[in-house]
Amino acid sequence: MMTAKRSNTICAIATPPGSGAIAVIRVSGDDSVKVAKRIFFPRKKGKKQVPGSVIYGEIRDGKKVIDDVLFTLFAAPHSYTGEDGFEISCHGSAYIQKEILQLLLHCGVRMAEPGEFTQRAFLNGKMDLTQAEAVADIIAADSEASHRIAMQQMRGGVSNELSELRERLMNMAAMVELELDFSEEDVEFANRSELQNLLNEIETRLKMLVESFERGNAMKSGFLVVIAGPVNSGKSTLLNALLNEERAIVSHIPGTTRDVVEDSMMIQGVKIRFADTAGIRKTINVIENLGIDRTYQQAGKASLILFLSTPDEKPIQIRASLGRLLKHSKNDIPVLHLINKSENLDKKEISGLQKELAVVKSDRRLFISAKYRQGIEDVTRSINEMLQLGKLNSGDVTISNIRHLDALKQALNACRRTRKAFASNLTTDLIAQEIRQINYHLGTITGQISDREVLGRIFERFCVGK
Repeated sequence: MMTAKRSNTICAIATPPGSGAIAVIRVSGDDSVKVAKRIFFPRKKGKKQVPGSVIYGEIRDGKKVIDDVLFTLFAAPHSYTGEDGFEISCHGSAYIQKEILQLLLHCGVRMAEPGEFTQRAFLNGKMDLTQAEAVADIIAADSEASHRIAMQQMRGGVSNELSELRERLMNMAAMVELELDFSEEDVEFANRSELQNLLNEIETRLKMLVESFERGNAMKSGFLVVIAGPVNSGKSTLLNALLNEERAIVSHIPGTTRDVVEDSMMIQGVKIRFADTAGIRKTINVIENLGIDRTYQQAGKASLILFLSTPDEKPIQIRASLGRLLKHSKNDIPVLHLINKSENLDKKEISGLQKELAVVKSDRRLFISAKYRQGIEDVTRSINEMLQLGKLNSGDVTISNIRHLDALKQALNACRRTRKAFASNLTTDLIAQEIRQINYHLGTITGQISDREVLGRIFERFCVGK
């Protein structure tokens, strides 16, 4: 049985679904010019469709005028996909959009799959795989920091870093491979000392990239800051004060907060995700204990802990509560200890409490009143400083993609195995095999080495029109 040939020319609505002032419909593929001549008619007769110029005219289905539009023609390879294509800016009516799409389908164009425009750009050499992934990150960016890290990747920051390492390693690997061709003559084309130095340099750089992931991922999705402490210490009041809105329910009844309440704010263009958690205490209430378990779970994911207590609590009790929390947290997580409800303390009382609280582990301690918004600016400033948000503006290449992280770890392990092979005086063919593994894993990040399954997973998360 014969099957119809699948059209090479694709179309999709590139603007958000629904009605609006305008909508943009994009088309890409070999038949784009032919389709354009069939459906678009310049308002000014005799006006030629010059690639790259915007022309005012009509979209027609035979004699029926569907809409007045702005029409842009693109000629290969000077387009997003590297193919012939065009874009139609029409009125944002859902009816008009549907009519134009149906007309395109009638002309033999097919609907694009998710991410197919960007996938074609990658396959046609307009961008590498890290840049293609950055397109989705730019669209999803919801803060200055997430936009900045996506733009760095889009402009080739990750690609340039890895390509330079890979190029140098490939040159050296070629010399090692050459030795295999002359194995019977016992000659060395690759300078072992230079190769060792290069491997040391590559291992150091890969470690830095792997270690950058935690901060890069936080820049992308936001830093999680957990607000924790005993019951009735004012955690929900603090969340409301930080957000400057009544986000969490506040009550004098102990154990009011039994689930995690999350919200976010921007500090220096970085998204900070606050999690107001259940009060830590011993209780026989099953539901409250579930809430406390979630407090510990959140602490394990946090980048910073705001631990609240009150002036009337004994330091030994505070230390015990904080200690239980830190058992579930990352090692060396910064802790900002906030002594809330301190509005009536004088300087002498604060000084005395400071000495008593020396037994409680924390990186910084502030006396505040969340209810009366005293010291809230100091809390915000401390969050900024303790998370080192100002340093996120550096030009260092930062990894934020879990696929990149996995490939970097694989390359790092192969690099370590290669160094061990040298130290153990293993044969040249085994050393060459490990060097190939380093190059392979680095190549999968930029797409120099790829397979259909990986590409499918990457591009399926895109919107259809991109």
